[in-house]
Amino acid sequence: MKRDCNLPKAMRLPSLFVIFLWALAAAPVGDAIWLNLPKTGTKCVSEEIHSNVVVLADYVVVSVEDGQTTPIAVKVTSPYGNNLHQRWNVTYGRFAFTTEEAGIYVACFWLDDHSRGSGEVVVNIDWKTGIAAKDWESVARKEKLEGVELELKKLEGAVEAIHENLLYLKSREAEMRSMSETTNARVAWFSVMSLGICIVVSGLQVWYLKRFFQKKKLI
Repeated sequence: MKRDCNLPKAMRLPSLFVIFLWALAAAPVGDAIWLNLPKTGTKCVSEEIHSNVVVLADYVVVSVEDGQTTPIAVKVTSPYGNNLHQRWNVTYGRFAFTTEEAGIYVACFWLDDHSRGSGEVVVNIDWKTGIAAKDWESVARKEKLEGVELELKKLEGAVEAIHENLLYLKSREAEMRSMSETTNARVAWFSVMSLGICIVVSGLQVWYLKRFFQKKKLI
């Protein structure tokens, strides 16, 4: 399909503006999460992330009781159960890592043992992934970018992130389709085997009853 490059500037600019807005809307952004930690138990946040993605998160206890901030414990694990970050007796902190495997990453928060007597504790978590976790100020200083150039750089990063997400979803869809086809094939073989066993058992029953009636001289 050919593209008409002779459109007036007044018609091309709105199209570029729409693309710009769409890319901004599709770009990953940081999520601010508020957790109310009970006296006992654990509260967790999780996100499904594919491999080679930068994750950056800041957490801080925002509730104050008797003029003091209640300390908490934090643990972050990968989809395979590897510890990526673990702290005890803290009121704030940060964890950052690059994902090595695709799957669900979990961050859990709970009160330390010596803080069990405290009331409910509120924790604020600023969770960022992908280009949202990138330090664009450092990039701008390093590459001497500003204004429109910096925004275009961000859009380029957003497009790359969208492309990687699409490839990840495509691979997941292929895995699910392969698993579904394998399951269907196994179910079909199981059905055929069950039918064959039923036919064999029925034949054996008829043969046994026939011999039994013959011995009893009933037929």
